[in-house]
Amino acid sequence: MNPYKGLKGLPRNVWLISIGSLINRAGTMVLPFLALYLTQGLNYSVSESGIVIASYGIGSLICAPLAGRLSDKIGSLKLMKYSLLLSGAVFLLYSFVTSYYLLIVISIVLAIISESFRPASMAFISDQTTHKQRKTAFALYRLAINAGMSIGPVAGGFLSAIDFHLLFYFNAAAAIGSSAFFFFSKWEEKIEESESIDVSSTVKLSGTNVLKDFRLIYFLIAFLPVLIVFFQILSTIPLYIVTELGFSKSTFGILLAVNTLLVIFVEVPLNSAMNEWNDIKSLFLGCILTAVGFGAMAFSRDVFSLVISITIWTFGEMIIFPASSAYISNIAVKGKTGEYMGYYQMNAALSFLLAPAVGAWIFDSFGSFNLWIASFVLSLISGFALIANKKLSVSSK
Repeated sequence: MNPYKGLKGLPRNVWLISIGSLINRAGTMVLPFLALYLTQGLNYSVSESGIVIASYGIGSLICAPLAGRLSDKIGSLKLMKYSLLLSGAVFLLYSFVTSYYLLIVISIVLAIISESFRPASMAFISDQTTHKQRKTAFALYRLAINAGMSIGPVAGGFLSAIDFHLLFYFNAAAAIGSSAFFFFSKWEEKIEESESIDVSSTVKLSGTNVLKDFRLIYFLIAFLPVLIVFFQILSTIPLYIVTELGFSKSTFGILLAVNTLLVIFVEVPLNSAMNEWNDIKSLFLGCILTAVGFGAMAFSRDVFSLVISITIWTFGEMIIFPASSAYISNIAVKGKTGEYMGYYQMNAALSFLLAPAVGAWIFDSFGSFNLWIASFVLSLISGFALIANKKLSVSSK
């Protein structure tokens, strides 16, 4: 049996957006090295660089719902094209800015422009796929992003050793190149949904505020705890492995490669196999795996046990993100998919801002053991909150 057979039926447009995203992400260099650029290249303090980076997160948080609405108004493909093109220009401009307050302003501007791509891209995939294709489509999209991210930061490490400004030039070239790919690609006409989705329990919201949709609001609140847990990968996990356990940075990089390789080689066939699964049941399983994986970190003190823990929560990740994107797609009211995806992306941006603060506070105040136990509990809270509410269910007629 071919584990990638689910890819054969995906529309051409899904492949095109995945290729374009791969081009863009392969040039992602500025953000991973921004703290180093600010502290070593411009000689700002760690706290000052933290504020600049946080300003990018604030811009991302603000722009998500607005970009979603704009996507519905002007079209998701058009918004993606110009988001990439303009972000390339801002990356070039960024390389010339040295004033602290201007860095804060341009970071917010960059976030608003570049992060507008996310809700638009997810809305586009939603509109181009059927109910049963969405998990696989979003898994393919994530594969392209992760494959690109495995290239950009590595290349950025070499370029930063030569000149930090090269990061901005190559990042800009990748964004503009991706925009050109979108502009000149031959896009198919929008497909028609092959089966209808039962939305009888959802308030018909056409022309009204999507925040009146109970399922959307409940889902975002219930999903937030597990997102905060997952984003510990960017904050307390490196502190735990390198600082507390005493492993080298290279060992930490190898451990993270376990996550990346699993996502690249397993996520698409895994979600193809789960295409028939109910989205909420998939999310419940993903939350349980995340809980077990992060909870096991409390007892992981050697490389082997760390690999086991990372493998478990990576399977949770590979289920959670395609399933959550598919769920939001399936409950979105026609003509407002971008806005739904905007609020979904805002939830992710909020968790991205909260995760380091919450994780670091627990880590410093109560120790790593209690941090991982808290992660276990928070993931379970999300899982059971989602599975317990029958109103969240989406079914095909």
